[in-house]
Amino acid sequence: MERIDQCIARGLGIDEGRITDGLQYQSITEWDSLGHVSLMAALESDLGIEIDDDLMLGLRTVADIRRFARGSRPTPPQPPPAGRPTVHRGLEGVYFDRTTITRSDATEGVLEHRGYDIHDLAESASYEEVAHLLVKGELPDRSGLEAFREELVSHREPPPRVLDLARSLAHAHPMEALRTCVSALGAFGPVREGGRDETFDEALRTGIALVAQVPTLVAAHHAARTGRERGVPAPDTSHAASFLTALQGREPTPAEVRIMNQAFVLHADFGPNPAALAARVSISCRAGMTAAITSAIAAFAGSRHGGAAERALRLVDEVGTPQNAERYVRDLQKRKEPVMGFGHRIFRTEDPRARHFRAIVQELSQEKGDTHGLEVLDAVVAAMRPYRRHGVAPNVDLYSGLAYRLMGLPDDLAAALFVIGRTAGWVAQCLEQHSHNVLIVPLLEYVGPAPRTYRRPEPGRWNRRLPPRR
Repeated sequence: MERIDQCIARGLGIDEGRITDGLQYQSITEWDSLGHVSLMAALESDLGIEIDDDLMLGLRTVADIRRFARGSRPTPPQPPPAGRPTVHRGLEGVYFDRTTITRSDATEGVLEHRGYDIHDLAESASYEEVAHLLVKGELPDRSGLEAFREELVSHREPPPRVLDLARSLAHAHPMEALRTCVSALGAFGPVREGGRDETFDEALRTGIALVAQVPTLVAAHHAARTGRERGVPAPDTSHAASFLTALQGREPTPAEVRIMNQAFVLHADFGPNPAALAARVSISCRAGMTAAITSAIAAFAGSRHGGAAERALRLVDEVGTPQNAERYVRDLQKRKEPVMGFGHRIFRTEDPRARHFRAIVQELSQEKGDTHGLEVLDAVVAAMRPYRRHGVAPNVDLYSGLAYRLMGLPDDLAAALFVIGRTAGWVAQCLEQHSHNVLIVPLLEYVGPAPRTYRRPEPGRWNRRLPPRR
């Protein structure tokens, strides 16, 4: 087993002395989803075999890998010993409720919103239609769409004091400013007598107002940090056009509006990802819609979530030229670092949204006569092809950031632009949680010290006995 242990150590980037039968996937930091892919690649190289999806799922412990190396096919996961719970780290594979909003198929790469395929929506629908579909349950007819647009327009302007707050945060990252300003919006909502819980209709109205106001807040903060007066959202234009007018202080071109609308549609929802779960947990506690969306933004800002869009954009600069792509990927793999823009906790094939953002990048690159960034990213995709059958394929972040850069927008706006589109999805998730609420309370298996007795230390300078009560 010495050879196989050396292979495991190399694949995970750990000392061979740490390898025991009890070591398993997700039990150590190094054996995360990326580490597992690297380990499977190392096993394929050393054993001269091809590991399919079923085998990859079966080789999740050192004991399984050792048995496999001796010629034994992995057995299905066994239930834990009597009295011990089954622990699903990261809630992997756990269904905590049912939904009618978004369906994703991990193996086929399908993404649907209330039965409508994302490809159809991305090519044909306005963001207002998709927001209505998510928030209210159906695509609107002509009069319903007009009424919904008017409702959004009526809410576009946040309270003046929240706009003042956005200006005061000119030094902050756009996601930090957005999280803070959305939280502040809660202070300007209705005051409920006796701390009464938010009703469903109140949550719906607040949610629609947030869909309308988040773009204005992003644009207002951007104006402040670039030292200019903010552009006022245009009342008689679409969601995308109004936002671009406020963001750039000029009337956008029809192509810019079309691309931004499509981006918002592609970002609109993705089911129970971490940010949506954070929002649902807040709603389950009856914290209210504004608090829930604040929770979602806070989670989404993390580098393993929405912040990945900004980090993926650095690929273009770090790789430099297409010829460097293979070496760049090889160096990251040696350091056990992820290649940003690849892999997904849900999809084991290419993210269906990625092709649309690549098409946007291709259009903008040709229009501007600058295909360098696209060529670099395509070269990285080619270098990552060996990992594709292990579920590490391009995701929505890979090309989206470059699309925004080619539109002349700052790199650090990538996550905030994602939030503008995703707000409708978070609102829909919150409303669904509200409609048949149950308090979300997961459990942790305690594996800490056994019960022990507290021993009072000798009196000293900082722990003299308190005087008795009188």
